[in-house]
Amino acid sequence: MFSGSIPALVTPFRDGAFDAPAFARLVDWQIKEGTSALVPCGTTGESPTLGFEEHYRVIDCCIEAAAGRVPVIAGCGSNDTATAIRHMRHAQAAGADAALVVAPYYNKPSQEGLIAHYKALAEASDLPIVVYNVPSRTVADISAETMCRLAEIPSVVAIKDASGDLARVTIQRAGAGKDFCQLSGNDDLWLPHAVMGGAGCISVTANVAPRLCADFAAACAAGDWARALTLHDRLFGLHKAMFSDTSPGPVKYALSRLHDWFSPEVRLPIIPASDASCKAVDAAMAAAGVI
Repeated sequence: MFSGSIPALVTPFRDGAFDAPAFARLVDWQIKEGTSALVPCGTTGESPTLGFEEHYRVIDCCIEAAAGRVPVIAGCGSNDTATAIRHMRHAQAAGADAALVVAPYYNKPSQEGLIAHYKALAEASDLPIVVYNVPSRTVADISAETMCRLAEIPSVVAIKDASGDLARVTIQRAGAGKDFCQLSGNDDLWLPHAVMGGAGCISVTANVAPRLCADFAAACAAGDWARALTLHDRLFGLHKAMFSDTSPGPVKYALSRLHDWFSPEVRLPIIPASDASCKAVDAAMAAAGVI
């Protein structure tokens, strides 16, 4: 279904508003650098700070700028099932290829509640769903066993797994089938995730180093593990630097170093990357050969 290097795109702001021209340039650069799909309005895109109309404008802008060159997996998650359905319906009407739907945050639903949530989404829209499990942010952890049950829903086609538990790749491959699409949600675990059967990564680092990440994904897909390890080592410091402060502060700072048209502006409660984080990002970008 999906594979390769898939950036969880940042949402550029300028003077407090969505910077659509910068976002369109970011999308075009990503595609030209080898990115295989795009995710607007994910966590890295500061989706919790976007109002409804703004959220939809970001999705629309991404689809328009991509112009069918790569799939668009629109961020549609919410802690409110009705809101997630609203997001999915807009994304489908706009022409998105799939919806990335994070586990409902704050509410802390049970495993049965999680299943009921995704079943309701599947009944309300036939847009393919990529389940996003990131318990460090949502508190609710979609267990591997629950994920295998969710994979029985025809429109649930993939998982972005940011649990950090690599054993789940094997458990989910056995329970959901080897053709079920598993994507890493952790850049630093992309290599072992791929070795165990993962198809790619929805990545933060790919915002900054799309060509390197695309080359790494290609090496994994070809089973060229020696080259993949070399590229992993080159990228590893950058993976760590992207989280040297609360994301997406560091990645937005990095993009502002690469492009004079990109502002590092973030929205509260996120604040700009600290001086220490900026130094870590500078060093990692230099070591990776990005700057």
